[in-house]
Amino acid sequence: MAAEPLKTLFYPFEAEALPLPRKNARVLFLGAEPGFRLPAGFEAALHLVQGFRPHFRALQASGYTVTPRAEGEGYDIALVLTGRHRGQNELRVAEAVERTAPGAPVVVAGSKDDGVDSLRKRINMLSPLEGHRPKHHGVAFWFRRTGMETAVALRAGNPDHVIEGGFKTAPGMFSFDRIDAGSKLLAANLPDDLKGNVADFCAGWGYLAAEVLQRRQGLTALDLYEADFEALEAAKLNVHGVIEPRFFWIDLLTEAVERRYDTIVMNPPFHSGRAAEPGIGAGMIRAASKALKPGGRLFMVANRQLPYEQVLSAAFASHAEIARDGMFKVFSARR
Repeated sequence: MAAEPLKTLFYPFEAEALPLPRKNARVLFLGAEPGFRLPAGFEAALHLVQGFRPHFRALQASGYTVTPRAEGEGYDIALVLTGRHRGQNELRVAEAVERTAPGAPVVVAGSKDDGVDSLRKRINMLSPLEGHRPKHHGVAFWFRRTGMETAVALRAGNPDHVIEGGFKTAPGMFSFDRIDAGSKLLAANLPDDLKGNVADFCAGWGYLAAEVLQRRQGLTALDLYEADFEALEAAKLNVHGVIEPRFFWIDLLTEAVERRYDTIVMNPPFHSGRAAEPGIGAGMIRAASKALKPGGRLFMVANRQLPYEQVLSAAFASHAEIARDGMFKVFSARR
């Protein structure tokens, strides 16, 4: 959770460097994350945009209007919370410009560790800034939407991305600029006899699911589960074949899987922000066990140093390491 940048984003209003929006103003908040606190007197209607399912659900539970993609236009003000991915940050600013009314302020904030100063300089070259304020180990800056030139330039610098194999991706997705080496190792060690109902947990933009479709003899269904809305939308473009896949935008750690599977493949995440959190992968292993039929199989890849063996022992009748290289290990497990 971006607790410090969230505080930075609203600091210009608290410091009275920017006036509070009027009560009936419409405010677009791109990249919104849970935990923000509005300054006193900030009573405008917020329209939050968040495509990461856990954050989306938390914001929704707090009573906010939130969508996975931006909707509407003519907003009176836009707030942009930046993250670690330069291209994603620039595209968020472009969208803020496109969806605000002429003359509307666009306020951007992020952590210094994530390169917000570089973004500030880039935007200042395209649209002169009205001001900026450092606070809470981050920087907030703002400018006025005077035309579409800034958005056009930012989109031109971040064209549609197509990588090896013809897969369509976008900045901000896991391994958007290449096929992940761990996923490649897992794909190379999948059996050729995958049958029945198969699911790809943590499917990303669809590489593993596409590989599963290459082993489609005996396959009756293929379902993709992913928490990143945009990655799942990309998977819909990347995964297709004789069997029509199904796609589920879901947080596997907190939302139940209704279907039961003969096989699950997965390359689970193990980071939350910059910090390693093996508990995420452990939770995914437990979710996979619950979603498998008796006798069903799991095939997963993990970084070599992650201690998943004990979790696999507890959740499955048997498991074995079937491959490894300098960085990754591949497990098979049977329920």
